Amino acid sequence: MLHKLKPAKGSRPSRKRIARGDSGRGGSTAGRGVKGQDARSGPKRHPGFEGGQTPLVRRQPKLGGFNNPNRIEYEVVNVGVLENQLDAGTYDVADLRKARLARGKRPIKLLSQGDVKKKFNLSVHAASSSAKSAIEKAGGSVTILS
Repeated sequence: MLHKLKPAKGSRPSRKRIARGDSGRGGSTAGRGVKGQDARSGPKRHPGFEGGQTPLVRRQPKLGGFNNPNRIEYEVVNVGVLENQLDAGTYDVADLRKARLARGKRPIKLLSQGDVKKKFNLSVHAASSSAKSAIEKAGGSVTILS
């Protein structure tokens, strides 16, 4: 019967009844030690209290940072990836997405990681100066879309 279930004998010690006189295990200071903040009655320390050290919350700057509302997050395509996955030719943003070099809907930016030897004529939203010079050095061109 569920209502008759009880824990095994000895598995649940009875609670310690403190501060019931010196003869009753836990008299005198009642397990609180001698003096000090922990020995006193009343509210205890709040969460985040660091023993008198300036708490972390107060050491942090009062105001948060600045998030630029006009920031543009680009999808990155490296020239080395173009060299490895595409043939020489003319490509625009739609072609790069079709070739799965850019998978999202964000504007595309060309970066210069890797080498390029093929002649590419690219139309992208942005390009680093080193990527642009690498493409032009290989005989191609980069057109920046507005």
